[in-house]
Amino acid sequence: MKAGGALVLTADPGAAARRAVEEARAALGDLPPSLAVLFASAHFLGSAEALVASVAEQTGSLPLIGCVAEAVAGGAREVESEPAVALWLGAGLGPVESFAMEFVRTPSGGAYGGYRFAQEAAGVHLMICDPFSFPADGLLAHLNEHVPGAVVMGGMASGGLRSRQTRLFLDGRVLSRGAVGAHLPRAEVHPLVAQGCRPVGNPYIITRADGNVIHELGGRQPLARLRELAAMLPGRDQELLAQGVHLGVVIDEYRAEPGQGDFLIRGVVGADPESGAMVVGDEIQVGRTVQFHVRDADSADQDLRRALDRESAALGGRRPAGALLFTCNGRGSRLFSEPDHDAGLIAKILGEIPVAGFFCAGELGPVGRRNFLHTFTASIALFPDAARQAPP
Repeated sequence: MKAGGALVLTADPGAAARRAVEEARAALGDLPPSLAVLFASAHFLGSAEALVASVAEQTGSLPLIGCVAEAVAGGAREVESEPAVALWLGAGLGPVESFAMEFVRTPSGGAYGGYRFAQEAAGVHLMICDPFSFPADGLLAHLNEHVPGAVVMGGMASGGLRSRQTRLFLDGRVLSRGAVGAHLPRAEVHPLVAQGCRPVGNPYIITRADGNVIHELGGRQPLARLRELAAMLPGRDQELLAQGVHLGVVIDEYRAEPGQGDFLIRGVVGADPESGAMVVGDEIQVGRTVQFHVRDADSADQDLRRALDRESAALGGRRPAGALLFTCNGRGSRLFSEPDHDAGLIAKILGEIPVAGFFCAGELGPVGRRNFLHTFTASIALFPDAARQAPP
């Protein structure tokens, strides 16, 4: 597998397309690309059609997905305020099937249509969804139950501020609702998900719960457990807890001492002072082990470094060929004191490989072999090269 990438800083759709295709193709040499992934900053909301048409004209009948986003990433850079276009071309991926999906509301709830996930679910599905019209979490829950083994990576488009403002790219078209995707049944893709939290206090077993409401943690009210935790934490952690409480659900119940990165993180969205119950942003099962978490820049940095270091070791001398980065729009300069954090850390640990990405309104990625919709997360689809690096 080989990848090429380009980051072009201009608001001119024609010039951006020409330069991006030229630069990305140059890295591929004579290899024909199998897939194009295109991300454009919000400056292109009014010119998305012209940009996509120009890129499609130069790449030919090539499967292409992408979106207009709040901000984009290319190489080791994250561009949060300037006009920018990031293009990623992948070659040697095997067959690629691009698709569109929609969600239709019905009297019984709703139905997903436009594409059917095969039961064998080989390879990876890259997906970019409209946050206003496509409830991605429902699709992922369905796949987890009925198509086990399906891997979905991507994000919720962040360029539009209201319904019908979203701009999704599919081949030579621009859509304003639903979802677009690409199925790579034979490509080798390594998913990395860094949720950016660290555990505090003690783990507890959920002893009574109903849906997303926890009534007892270890036989006591969860709000009482949280107040006890707040009283024993050092000052800095108390401040972080006051900014937002998160609950981590242990991924592997057989792991003796789960640490940072071993949890599925969900936000605590409410509590009842009278009953002491706690409301979490997902359904929680009785018997699961959970632990309170805090989130800050240091925790997010450590979590991503750990994921990248682990992947570097797992490659065993193989060279990363390229990556797609789906990072939360709550990260970047809103979280880190230095610019280009996530893209820069990929370059620092894995090398300056072709990377394209965007700042999402929710990130898609697997944790513990199940697909989830995340927040404040960096989800990375890494494409390794088949060849091993020569020893120095």
